[in-house]
Amino acid sequence: MSKQRYELKNDKIRSAFLNLKENYPERLTKRLNLSWSNWGFGMESLADSAKRLQKAGIEFIELHGNHYGPDLGYRAGETLEILRSCGIAVAGVCGMFSKDNDLSSNRAVHRQAAIDYLKREIEFTASVGGSYLLVVPGAVGRPNKYDEMELERSAEMLRSVADLFVKHGVKAAVEPIRSAETSCVHTINDAKAYIRTVDHPGIQHINADLYHMQSKESHIGEALMASGEYLLNLHLADSNRCALGEGSLDLDTVIMALYLFGFNRDGRYVTPEPLGPGGDPYPAMFGKPDSVKLDHLVMQTASYFRERESYLLG
Repeated sequence: MSKQRYELKNDKIRSAFLNLKENYPERLTKRLNLSWSNWGFGMESLADSAKRLQKAGIEFIELHGNHYGPDLGYRAGETLEILRSCGIAVAGVCGMFSKDNDLSSNRAVHRQAAIDYLKREIEFTASVGGSYLLVVPGAVGRPNKYDEMELERSAEMLRSVADLFVKHGVKAAVEPIRSAETSCVHTINDAKAYIRTVDHPGIQHINADLYHMQSKESHIGEALMASGEYLLNLHLADSNRCALGEGSLDLDTVIMALYLFGFNRDGRYVTPEPLGPGGDPYPAMFGKPDSVKLDHLVMQTASYFRERESYLLG
């Protein structure tokens, strides 16, 4: 019986990886930088979250972009003190874009809210040493588009603050999200097209997400390799959006693809964000934390990822 098409694509990636492993072993010396996106922990204190990540051996964090107003969100000094006490550095910040702060909105007040939010988060990201800020072109939780001008409005709004990314040394990482959650920019190619539309040196990177890629990309491994220098961060979750190892995701092919285009270097991160199934995950950011479940989620994901990575590297 002949192999299925996705299996042939997997085989091609595996063959290239084995060739890399045999002929260029020095390119596999550095491991992938494992981070964690903490907004799915709900209203848990940052101190408790940091201690959990420390126990799991995770040295980076993607902080919840929770500066929804000038009097809200993490304070830089306190944040750095907590994280340093646990040996954790900030990889970046997860920008949160709802209908209230939507770059693509047909309501000017919501676009202005998105601009103001970005200004606060860019400054905060720089103040805690984060290298990137995640940007979503349209609201999460709004799958139906307003009109045919969404992308143009979104690109115009992002371009208006793009100089600030350059000024503060923060990279904008555009995230494609599945069509069940957003109305535009669903694939890596969509994100590349959006970046070209913005047309600014401060907006040149992508944050991909395995869960979204499963429904929108024809093959995750191929799409990752095609992302190349654009890819800055990769959100991880299994096929059911739960902990790695608890679904049917082909994690080995993901890891091999990342090593093939040199993702195992400083400034590039793999960042678990297992939020559970559902149409709109944003309510989780203000949920009551269950420390036992969160402990399992982190330990299972971190140990399984390192286990598969170590197996492949031999």
